[in-house]
Amino acid sequence: MQRIGIIGVGEIGRAIVMGLCGGGGESPEVFLSPRGARTAAELAERYEGVRVCADNQEVVDRAEVVVIAVRRPDRHEALAGLRVSAGKVVVNLMAGVGNDELRRTLATDAPLVRAIPLPTVRERRCVTVTYPSHPVVDALFEHLGGAQPVADEAAFNVFSALTGTLTTHYSFLATLASWAVEHGIAADDADRYVRSLFRGVGRSLSDETRSLQRLAADHETPNGSNERIRTTWFNPANSEALGKALGDLLIDLN
Repeated sequence: MQRIGIIGVGEIGRAIVMGLCGGGGESPEVFLSPRGARTAAELAERYEGVRVCADNQEVVDRAEVVVIAVRRPDRHEALAGLRVSAGKVVVNLMAGVGNDELRRTLATDAPLVRAIPLPTVRERRCVTVTYPSHPVVDALFEHLGGAQPVADEAAFNVFSALTGTLTTHYSFLATLASWAVEHGIAADDADRYVRSLFRGVGRSLSDETRSLQRLAADHETPNGSNERIRTTWFNPANSEALGKALGDLLIDLN
């Protein structure tokens, strides 16, 4: 497996390291930027073959595959002056930063691949969207749960917009638990039950023989409680509002 360098050791960078090094078998050499120093030091102590570099240029020099995982607002400071030879492969995890912009910033002829890994790469259970398809990068993410190359950057941005709904889902669950507490349920009991309820829903998503619409129908009794909440709360107006929010986000990502 290639030597991997990661610039920006936040939540996603940490998850990638854990997925690469924590699953048993052969692990790659991983070189981490000093950015996110505490997390980088913890990972280097935990996993053999993980090292913290003095600066971002050392990460680039030591690695064959360079993963850029800094936040969009921090990109100019983190990438200024980096020299990236054409023999490297660069993986761009920055939402809203296209490969054309990144190529201008780095002034490199190296292959650039955008990717959208999620925190579940730590358990090797994440399907990661990539663009353009590249054998080295696709193999890396297949190892972490699966790669899903797309045809163009417009399609990539649609998938990127979808990832913006994750914390909304968690907030939805938190709202359900809070509602139960307001009606006299102990907070721990409400939290435990809501987690259990939707953990089962998550497992049902593994059944790819049924469409999402089919799964919804199979969990719903005509004139029952689920149908009542769906049709009175998640009504056409709410559906339209969600679509508009996603559309606005997509505009920003393009």
